[in-house]
Amino acid sequence: MNLRGLIVAIMLVLAVAGCATPSRAPVAQMAVVISPMTWRQVDQEVFAASQNATEQAKLYARGAMEHWRTRVYQQTEENFIPWFSSYWTQEWLSMKVSWYTMSAGGEQDASARRLADYLLEQYRERVLAPVAVEIDPDAILGETTAYYVQLLHQQMQVIAQRHGVPMPQLYGRIQKIPAIALGPPPARDASLYQVVQAAPLNTLPAYAALIDKIHTAGGAKGIGSTDAGMTPVATRASRRMEAEMAPRGAASAVAAAAGKFAGGLISLGVAGVRAIIQANDRPDSEALIRSSLGGSFDKNWQKLLHNPSTGVMAGTLYLAGQVESHLASSVEPPVGVGLDAVEWTPSGATTQQLHP
Repeated sequence: MNLRGLIVAIMLVLAVAGCATPSRAPVAQMAVVISPMTWRQVDQEVFAASQNATEQAKLYARGAMEHWRTRVYQQTEENFIPWFSSYWTQEWLSMKVSWYTMSAGGEQDASARRLADYLLEQYRERVLAPVAVEIDPDAILGETTAYYVQLLHQQMQVIAQRHGVPMPQLYGRIQKIPAIALGPPPARDASLYQVVQAAPLNTLPAYAALIDKIHTAGGAKGIGSTDAGMTPVATRASRRMEAEMAPRGAASAVAAAAGKFAGGLISLGVAGVRAIIQANDRPDSEALIRSSLGGSFDKNWQKLLHNPSTGVMAGTLYLAGQVESHLASSVEPPVGVGLDAVEWTPSGATTQQLHP
């Protein structure tokens, strides 16, 4: 046998021997023994981390809501007010008010209410919907809740490292902490472990149930409601337009009696007078829109920011309340765990520093 054949034979023998050797079973990782005192410290710091994450989530929510309010004001100024104040829009609204008045059947303020509904529809279409493509309170609600969960999860990793607790063992402990308890059915419940492991958070059925609960508590009108603010705008416009109807009707009758040529001149003259009246009324009308819509919007904005059950912090406050109420009985008064404050940038993004 030549040298090459000998080498091949040896390699075959080694390969067969290797296949025949049974594979070793994986070595099970031994659980680290954690003292009750250490677990108590871990619970205390998770409690404090939840409180700190909640405070940072509040800063995040306020910054995002400020950005939303600024965009709504810009869109109102650039789109809705010029549309409402234009001559042709006023003519179109006057026609609608005429129709509302004729079909009201003597009902008081019916035309003003129907005009308010129409203007609200236009406001949502021209202001709220375009801004919502970029940002809106529903999106802020979800982002704020996810931000709280992210911060809390990051701090739990820091806490585990600080106390020498393997993450699998910490995960086993937080599986016993209820974060969402809306069942039955069981799918509407979730532990803190399930919440921090959900990626993204909105894939968790219990979280979807929580958001639905918040929306239900918020009522049918939803976000960004300006119903109260639109009423005085519509009332003033409706009354002005109704007051213009009688002169218009008289001018039309005179124009019809004067003949085709003279009638056309009379109609043109009346239209010019209406245009002058509308132009003179425009500053007051726009001032009313700004004050009425602005006041109503600001009240709604404050409610969305601060209401713990229906506002943009509702998801965060619910989760934090569940976690902290479970841990409160077994921890001492909480202490800080080294979370720096969130810094808001003009673009609405956040920066943060986490350290042990």
